[in-house]
Amino acid sequence: MAVFAASTTVMRGFGKLLSESLHPKFVKRFSTEIPVSQDVEPAHLPHLTDTFGRQHTYLRISLTERCNLRCKYCMPADGVQLTPKNNLLTTKEILQLAELFVRQGVNKVRLTGGEPTVHRDIVHIVESLHKLKKLDTIAITTNGLMLTRQLVELQKAGVNLLNISLDTLKPERFEQITRRKGWQRVIAGIDLAVQLGYTPKVNVVVMRGLNDDEILDFVQFTADRPIDVRFIEYMPFTGNKWDGNKMVPFREMLERIQTVYPGFHALANKPNDTSKAYKVPGHKGQIGFITSMSNHFCGTCNRIRLMADGSLKVCLFGNTEISLRDALRNNCSEDDLLNMIGAAVRRKKRQHAGRYLTDETSKLILSGQENSVNFYNKAYVQNLHPYTLYGGFLLNKTLENKKLIRQMSTGLTHVDNEGKASMVNVGKKAISERTAEATATIQVGKEVAKLIADNNIKKGDVLTVAQLAGVLAAKRTWELVPLCHNITLAHVDVRARLDQSASAVVLTSSVTCVNQTGVEMEALTAVTVAALTVYDMCKAVSRDMVISDIRLLSKTGGTRGDYYSKLVKNPNS
Repeated sequence: MAVFAASTTVMRGFGKLLSESLHPKFVKRFSTEIPVSQDVEPAHLPHLTDTFGRQHTYLRISLTERCNLRCKYCMPADGVQLTPKNNLLTTKEILQLAELFVRQGVNKVRLTGGEPTVHRDIVHIVESLHKLKKLDTIAITTNGLMLTRQLVELQKAGVNLLNISLDTLKPERFEQITRRKGWQRVIAGIDLAVQLGYTPKVNVVVMRGLNDDEILDFVQFTADRPIDVRFIEYMPFTGNKWDGNKMVPFREMLERIQTVYPGFHALANKPNDTSKAYKVPGHKGQIGFITSMSNHFCGTCNRIRLMADGSLKVCLFGNTEISLRDALRNNCSEDDLLNMIGAAVRRKKRQHAGRYLTDETSKLILSGQENSVNFYNKAYVQNLHPYTLYGGFLLNKTLENKKLIRQMSTGLTHVDNEGKASMVNVGKKAISERTAEATATIQVGKEVAKLIADNNIKKGDVLTVAQLAGVLAAKRTWELVPLCHNITLAHVDVRARLDQSASAVVLTSSVTCVNQTGVEMEALTAVTVAALTVYDMCKAVSRDMVISDIRLLSKTGGTRGDYYSKLVKNPNS
């Protein structure tokens, strides 16, 4: 079972598996219940191309978690708990990873934060990036407070694009929104950028009742300045107490502007642009709308994000990350590092971390009730409770007698007439879609459950590693169970849910194939290995863990018909 463990010793022998899934050692979890799905992927995809054919040429690097503002829509008034310095990427590691991404096809890097200008090596980082031959664009997103002191030096170092956050043109309101002073310095920074030849983008998060009365003022702000004011729909983030009533949709903003400026018209957009460009005739600048809530732009997304702690996010709304920092510090080879990155990119969902929004869920989001919608779980999974063990497999020594074996083998498909093991011949069976779902429970005890909930198990993120181990196990069932057929799986989905009240981890799997035989064993193997992985990762804390109730929940397809356990409602009944 070492192949499924999250220990550093696994690195040497895990290179082949990295091309199919993420290395568990380097995965980070942000919730106690995360889906991990893996579809069949086209062969020979480049490391930065996902399964939807999107080429990822744009890397955003968060240089630091620190910020010198406390914007209401971004973080709580008392700030956020910062990652210990030793757990952040060093300047050398940032540049090492950036060079790797550029060699793989990234041609644009944006430096963000926190606030990137508070990083002491900001100029050195820009200079080093500028030396990368295939890197065309170095951009910075900043709150503008430090620009009057740093911009000239940053421009000489190689910064050629500039985004400045400014949510109000009123000094007193600036202090209200950011909980800090400095409005005049930001305006001076914008004007300096224009003088230096930039066409800065000014990002405005529009919030109803707070600054939406300034939309027309910002449009006027573009009259004599060659700037691009971009109105951003207010989005939900942890800690910002998001309220759907505060969000002003793009269409509403557009109508307000066109009422005053009838000639306000759309401009052409590039394929990967996140902003819808518009212009008032005669104005030096232009207006853009970033419609991440009302009209997402995920279909052409070419962005990936490297966090300050070395985590790689392939989607802003994603809830699973891999730690490139840990890979570097464990002397991971470049090939394995690239395989990790490639696996992460190929697991990127089509849009917003896989949240395919229906009209109903969109309304819930816009009304501020997104958290009431569970996008991932079926009802029976939500209601699963640790089960009681029902029986088990009994070994009867008398079965060593071949005669008795032949008597017991009547109707069994994996034993021939001589009592010998035999694989079933499925060559004459019809090809059809077949699915299977299974579950298992591991009682871990209160102490372990608390550590899992807090993500404080020393070996790493227990739930995510268990899920990944289950995915790998399902795909290799034919190697683990001797009489199973080697079949191509169309889809594997493994989920781990911590039931802290019961001090248990509940594991479920769903496996699909289009073949001549089913996938019950794959589903059962997935939850079994996932449970063993939980045990392996937590055994240093306690060995008083019990794996129980490994059972099939349902199976569909095949000549024997569908099956549903008592725990699952038969949709055909």
